[in-house]
Amino acid sequence: MNTNNKKIQLKGLTLPELEEYFVSIGEPKFRGRQVFNWMYNHLAADFSEMGNISKELRQKLSANCELQTLNLVTTQNSPSTGTKKYLFATHDERKIESVVIPEKERNTLCISTQVGCPLDCKFCATGLMGYKRNLSVGEVVDQYLLTAKEHGKKNITNIVYMGMGEPFLNYETTLKSVEIFTHELTKGLSRLRITISTAGIAPRIKDLADCGVRVKLAFSLHSGFEDIRSMIMPINKKYSLKENLEALKYYAKKTKTRITFEYTMLKDINDRNEDIKALTKICSSIPSKINIIPFNSIKHMAPEGISSKLEPTSLTEIHQFADKLRNNNITVMIRETQGDDIAAACGQLAVKIN
Repeated sequence: MNTNNKKIQLKGLTLPELEEYFVSIGEPKFRGRQVFNWMYNHLAADFSEMGNISKELRQKLSANCELQTLNLVTTQNSPSTGTKKYLFATHDERKIESVVIPEKERNTLCISTQVGCPLDCKFCATGLMGYKRNLSVGEVVDQYLLTAKEHGKKNITNIVYMGMGEPFLNYETTLKSVEIFTHELTKGLSRLRITISTAGIAPRIKDLADCGVRVKLAFSLHSGFEDIRSMIMPINKKYSLKENLEALKYYAKKTKTRITFEYTMLKDINDRNEDIKALTKICSSIPSKINIIPFNSIKHMAPEGISSKLEPTSLTEIHQFADKLRNNNITVMIRETQGDDIAAACGQLAVKIN
């Protein structure tokens, strides 16, 4: 029994961890498998829903364990695109956001890994809100479970770790959540439908390559020049573009996968002819594609300094830029902005830190 009055959070535990817990309380190991299935496959939010577990054990679990990590505070729907933003509260009343992005053949859930973000990228609203703490595995996983319960589990087809925070600064939690999402008992997502995005924590890129978890990797590039990247992404001063590109080459070779370079277009900063040359050089040395992202306004965060001066490259110039890259045999996609009317588009997620 739990004698310290603090309930044990089962949401977020992997199958081996659940099996170990049930053995530790004198229950058969297979109980862990049953609870894993109920939580992550059947989306059970209460022990009373776990029909193949005895009433006595359910009562025991209710007295000593918890399943809920997040509370839904509010939602916002984009009338133009159908994008839906979720505001969740954690147990300590921190606020995080997730977004479900509908597309013709898939629905993508964008999830957060931190409350805020410590990296302070100048074009990102999350960076402007500051940083409070890492999310737990349960808090990361619950973003999927709670939205899947509303949309229907089969209707959430893809997950991108592109919400609040830097996933590689919450590395172990990110990997555990992927393990849960892709487990055969979860009957959920293929690893090919999960993308982890990083602003550039080079050692963790290599760690991910070596750990055996095969997911898609997106790299927030945004400039092919060290000085410009350092100006708009301070993390580049710690982990240089050169170091990150070496890590990405290692990842692509080790995993036999193609890197996605994310590239937010900023007027007169990274939309010049010399930027095309730099991107062509990078992409010629790494199996990759470029995902061009129109810069979305962060005025809702009242930015100062460099952030207040950033302007978007026009859509016409973005298409011209993309065509020039394609002429250099680079695979380029232009991300269609969705959810900017509810501050849910790429780079716009932010809430007041309390």
